[in-house]
Amino acid sequence: MSDAQASLKLQTAHACFGGAQRFYEHFSSQIGLAMKFSVFLPPKAVEGEKVPALLYLAGLTCTEETFMTKAGAQRLAASLNVALVTCDTSPRGAGLSGESESWDFGVGAGFYLDAAAKPWALHWRMESYILEDLLPLLGAKLPIDLQRLGIFGHSMGGHGALTLALRHPGVFKSVSAFAPIANPMNCPWGQKAFTGYLGDNQAEWAQHDATALMAAQKQAPYPAGILVDQGLADKFLLEKQLLPEAFEAACAQVGQPLTLRRHGGYDHGYYFIQSFVDEHLRFHAGQL
Repeated sequence: MSDAQASLKLQTAHACFGGAQRFYEHFSSQIGLAMKFSVFLPPKAVEGEKVPALLYLAGLTCTEETFMTKAGAQRLAASLNVALVTCDTSPRGAGLSGESESWDFGVGAGFYLDAAAKPWALHWRMESYILEDLLPLLGAKLPIDLQRLGIFGHSMGGHGALTLALRHPGVFKSVSAFAPIANPMNCPWGQKAFTGYLGDNQAEWAQHDATALMAAQKQAPYPAGILVDQGLADKFLLEKQLLPEAFEAACAQVGQPLTLRRHGGYDHGYYFIQSFVDEHLRFHAGQL
């Protein structure tokens, strides 16, 4: 039994649409600190049946609670018989200078990669946390079928969903995103984060950039398609922080089916996510 499995503690549990909304804490050997995650189990999973799951990666300033309390996804997930999982966005409590001063990119926010530069390299290992600690823990301790696992996310988490799906296609069977940071090498947020976490080696940056990863594919990695929703009133789109058009061009280059939906009037927040989350759940359920 791993350290993560042995240390798993149920913090709270709530009945929800015939299933269970649970919040957990455990020690992460990859992070070296306690980490938190939340799970919604549909009714059949509560009864013991192994079910497919969607891993949701949240954005800047969010925690393991944000999606579960704001997105309104549990009702349909219960009907589709799909579990929902979301982890905290970053390590907490490492005691590093700048860790939580503003949580702007490159100063605390996890960005779903393994940092290589000091002082972040010791604890900021979100990619390894998800792959080596969280997912094995879910498979061992909860009624979740890791052979039927999809991934999606929002903003920084949309970046994480796309990059982890492209870096680990055998792990994730489906992928979608809301307003992802789609080409971080070429936007101020990404450049700051990558410099802070990875140093100045842009070849290493490309290994964590969804657009660069897609452009390097020899064939479509997700032939059943990728879904991305983007609000046109999103101030970060207008500030050129998200660059979905770059990811769209890379998908076209390699023949990757992409549905990139642009929605007039919608901004970057959870009202936008609430409006389209059901379609994302159905998209994944159809592939899982």
